[in-house]
Amino acid sequence: MNLNIDAQKANTYDAIVIGSGISGGWAAKELTQKGLRTLVLERGRPIEHITDYPTTNAAPWEVPHRGRYPLDKIAANPIQSKVGYAYNEFSGDFFINDADHPYQQTKPFDWVRGYQVGGKSMMWARWTQRWGPQNFTDPARDGVGIDWPIRYDDIAPWYSYVEKFAGISGNKDGIPSLPDGEFLPPFDLMCLEKGVRDTWKKTHPGRHLVISRTANLSKAMPIHNSVGRASCQARNWCGRGCPFGAAFSSNSATLPAAAMTGKLTIRPFSVVHSIIYDEKKSKATGVRVIDTNTKEMSEFYARIIFVNAATLNTALILMNSTSSRFPNGLGNDSGQLGHNLMDHNYRGRAYGVYEGNEYDNSYYFGRRPTGVYVPRFRNLGNDKQTDFIRGYAYSGAASREDWHRGGTIDGFGADYKEELTKPGRWTFSLTAMGEMLPRYENHVRLNPDKKDQWGMPTLDIDCSWGDNEDRMTKDAVEQAKQMLEAAGLKVLSAGDNHQAPGLAIHEMGTARMGRDPKTSVLNKWNQMHAVKNVFVTDGASMASTACQNPSLTYMALTARAADYAVKAMKRNEI
Repeated sequence: MNLNIDAQKANTYDAIVIGSGISGGWAAKELTQKGLRTLVLERGRPIEHITDYPTTNAAPWEVPHRGRYPLDKIAANPIQSKVGYAYNEFSGDFFINDADHPYQQTKPFDWVRGYQVGGKSMMWARWTQRWGPQNFTDPARDGVGIDWPIRYDDIAPWYSYVEKFAGISGNKDGIPSLPDGEFLPPFDLMCLEKGVRDTWKKTHPGRHLVISRTANLSKAMPIHNSVGRASCQARNWCGRGCPFGAAFSSNSATLPAAAMTGKLTIRPFSVVHSIIYDEKKSKATGVRVIDTNTKEMSEFYARIIFVNAATLNTALILMNSTSSRFPNGLGNDSGQLGHNLMDHNYRGRAYGVYEGNEYDNSYYFGRRPTGVYVPRFRNLGNDKQTDFIRGYAYSGAASREDWHRGGTIDGFGADYKEELTKPGRWTFSLTAMGEMLPRYENHVRLNPDKKDQWGMPTLDIDCSWGDNEDRMTKDAVEQAKQMLEAAGLKVLSAGDNHQAPGLAIHEMGTARMGRDPKTSVLNKWNQMHAVKNVFVTDGASMASTACQNPSLTYMALTARAADYAVKAMKRNEI
């Protein structure tokens, strides 16, 4: 018996997927459903859907500090704790510990991560806007970055495909810059939001306020029931892990669908060291994996490899995959690998209180798991209105102040207690969601002198905002103030919070798609120009960011690439 041959055979699959987050989960689903025995490698711990959501039904008094982490925990995690809405006793265990996973900030960059089966799909906000036709042509039009190798019509059928399975609630709004999709019933706007929307139709034509499209099952359909998902209960506790499966995640949807095929193997605690390249065959043959517990190295083999480790780890793996053919990283003939790092610009904020009283007696049932969205209205078509290029959207929501009222209630005794029982003022907030331009100088590089506990080189991240982002932020703040005031709100705060890149948790670029192998890493199928059996379909593949939330686009690109890869395999092209 040849033990080496037997061991290699046992570790051989049709496909390997690196990462189990949003794009990795979709790769696993598509590849297994097309008949491929697929190994999913996840560097983090295993998580069982429902079973491993310990706080999913917990009341504040059932956790040690009423939901808030103590100061020493926050101080020990200066990066992850900046995600204030989710880094707490209810959902904080889905985030890494900063000290365990070091990196170097050449310029300030907040790298937020979730290492577990499901990745950041356990933590995301589930906003799912399609890109519009202009987003795929903007770079060619204004000459910044490289032309996308695809257009909206190439990806539109795949948007529809993934929307139906993921389950996207929303309304068909008929806005050209924000194409409609395959929607479940929308969640409703609150009364103040409807009032603001109607006012802006008069005062700011072309600026639409709509309910955000979100990956929550407002009404579960048979396609969702088939993997055990049920309708949303409007608890808005999605970040704890949804026991109903109504909030889309890899754990609730794509990985169960893949498992049902009998062709899925998930290997947690597996840090991918590098991709193995066979120079005689001119293709990748497998991956090297470090067991996070034993530190032992293993090799796994497959005919095709999908890299879905999330933008920065994808760049790290590819740059660490060196050979005589690729001394500077796998597929890096263009020299673009690791470059053109981008994030979304969420620096511009505005907040106000409504000064009217017509909504004072309005109440709502449940906690809607989404907010409102104002699609991009700047620099559309040939309408150049500003001193910057591209544009921004706004996320927002109306709400009522709770009994804390921001410390605005004074007094004592019975009158004070009575005042606390009354609902607070109506408020409205807007956060600009701006596009960041790709720049070669925004990059990551391996630091072999500073290794992590598994012997992997760490990343130096060198990324900063440019003048265009600064000018865009200034405009977004000014327009938000004007729009809130026009809707009868007194603006209490408005400005640029100057947060570093990374904190939007929408990092993109580093292995971009393009038409020309001299200026890009991937082709129009998310396939490496130089290594035809390696596909990258996470944020690393993006040539620009648009201003919409990106995850729906990752899903569509992944399904599209998987379909192409399997067909190419059947034609013996890879």
